[in-house]
Amino acid sequence: MSQPNVPSIDVLRQHCKALCLPTAFQIVEQALDTARREDWPLETFLHYMLEQELSGRGQRRAERRIKESHLPEGKMLSAFDQKRLPLRVRRLLPQLRRGELIDRAENILIFGLPGTGKTHLAAALGYEWIYANRSVLFIPTYQLVSRLLRAKRDLELERELRRLDRFQVVILDDIGYVQQSREEMEVLFTFLAERYERRSVVITSNLVFSEWGQIFKDPLTTAAAIDRVVHHSLIVEFGSDITSYRAEEATKRNRKKGEQDEVTGE
Repeated sequence: MSQPNVPSIDVLRQHCKALCLPTAFQIVEQALDTARREDWPLETFLHYMLEQELSGRGQRRAERRIKESHLPEGKMLSAFDQKRLPLRVRRLLPQLRRGELIDRAENILIFGLPGTGKTHLAAALGYEWIYANRSVLFIPTYQLVSRLLRAKRDLELERELRRLDRFQVVILDDIGYVQQSREEMEVLFTFLAERYERRSVVITSNLVFSEWGQIFKDPLTTAAAIDRVVHHSLIVEFGSDITSYRAEEATKRNRKKGEQDEVTGE
């Protein structure tokens, strides 16, 4: 059997492009140089190329998902002070980051006073889940309610719920700030009921459950909404002893300004 001709780099690139292997297309020359220099067996070279292609696809997929997630920039777990979390939750953090609860359609409910880090924690977990190959949408509750209400008025509510259903996790930020009419309350309840035991939600709120009547108005609807989000859920509470991030930052700025004033003699 005759030996096949050794293809040129350009031909290899064309094949990679035709097979939709963009990472391999970019690195084929560098990979061949490394393989020749280090005398790689064919299996090692193929493994390296496929591994790089898979890694590149994962990175591009994560970038696309981050863009469509609308997660706030910079709210990463590396920038979050984990000492703010209850010890029980800190111990669970490695498990939470992997996103196993999402596969079980479980929820996370995060309660605390304004500025204590609820949104940061929710967004940070969102980033972790995207890098763990999950789809996430971050949306303030009032925006979601407006979106659903608009769809209902256009007779498109079912279609809009299907669009939202493609996200494995929806992070509803600041549910406690929503003061709704009955119609608005109904579309929010419909959303929560549709995802029940099928998809995960993360909810941040400055209102404890006993105050959710301010959101859903009707006692029966309030009880039903709480029942659906609490079932299969992890509850994270930032205690009243946790100071506000914003208050801490203001204190630091004032302290720094005071030190500068002392130096300048002002």
